[in-house]
Amino acid sequence: MSKLAFILNFASFYRQNIFLEIEKELPCDFYFGNVDDGRIKKIDYTIFNNKVDEFNTIKLVNNFTWMCGILPLLFKPYEKYVLTGEPYSISTWCFLILNKLIGKKTYLWTHGWYGNEGRIKTFTKYFFYKLSDGLLLYGDYAKVLMLKEGFKEDELHVIYNSLDYNKQLEVRNNLKESNLYTDHFKNEYKTLLFIGRLTAVKKLHQILEVVSHLKKKHKYVNIVFLGDDLEKNRLIDLSKELGIEKNCWFYGAVYDELVISEFIFNADLCVSPGNVGLTAIHALMYGLPVVTHNNFPNQMPEFEVIKEGITGCFFEEDNLLELELKICQWLDGEKDRVYTRKSCYEIIDNYYNTNYQIKILKEILK
Repeated sequence: MSKLAFILNFASFYRQNIFLEIEKELPCDFYFGNVDDGRIKKIDYTIFNNKVDEFNTIKLVNNFTWMCGILPLLFKPYEKYVLTGEPYSISTWCFLILNKLIGKKTYLWTHGWYGNEGRIKTFTKYFFYKLSDGLLLYGDYAKVLMLKEGFKEDELHVIYNSLDYNKQLEVRNNLKESNLYTDHFKNEYKTLLFIGRLTAVKKLHQILEVVSHLKKKHKYVNIVFLGDDLEKNRLIDLSKELGIEKNCWFYGAVYDELVISEFIFNADLCVSPGNVGLTAIHALMYGLPVVTHNNFPNQMPEFEVIKEGITGCFFEEDNLLELELKICQWLDGEKDRVYTRKSCYEIIDNYYNTNYQIKILKEILK
């Protein structure tokens, strides 16, 4: 197998496991950019055995960037390259064009189409992606949209996304129900949960507003937030204003899977009013269904793990009355918790794991 170079915009900690699997299964070196807002945890490069280097990423006008140092890699003894497929990266455009002239193969790891692209963005993204030899996509939704735009089936490879699957599977196999929530809240109410960064784009205030509205109707639920970020203090203040602080547990950021798994496994429903992202994968991994909005062009690819009525449900974006209705339908419905957990497990075990990703990558990059 020919030597590969992975040139990616940032070494996000959540992708550590897939990178280690790639290193183990494929002959490759890694090159990471350092563009970041300082709030995303980065991988410790010492975990790698192969060559790893970090390039400075310069922010240009608007959202455009340039990753310094990647063009000389074209003349290194690599036969194939995998780059982050970000159309705002001018250095990636140059890399793709030059590599066409040199004759080596380049693949882009990308979200692809969202479905909300205007005419100019559609035109730009089409020619950007066409400069590559293939696209590694996070979901089937993007693939369907791109087929309609004229891309060929053999250009589009869906590899989904993953967390630390093998470690999480080991934890999951030893999970048991506990009194975590009754001990903390001192009640028997159903418990909602959100796990992830507490940022404005997640619209987490909507959960608190729904919980408050339910309380006024004498229907009580608890809500737990596993995460930290800019919105945490605002959410705490809002919970006090709404008079539901006793039913809210702001646990904070946690990276211990033993702790995370107990929280998720014992909750009744994961709620993500904004885009859902990796929250959905983490929830389903431990058998927790998810509710999020149905405006898919504004979603992250991971919304696809939600199968209506089976592994969760969708509501109309920003419609709090419908969000409340969907939460109540799920909590009050006669759902078989064992069947729901099994359904959640199956989607993650079949597709959203490192084993599946490595299988697809080996097929493409052989």
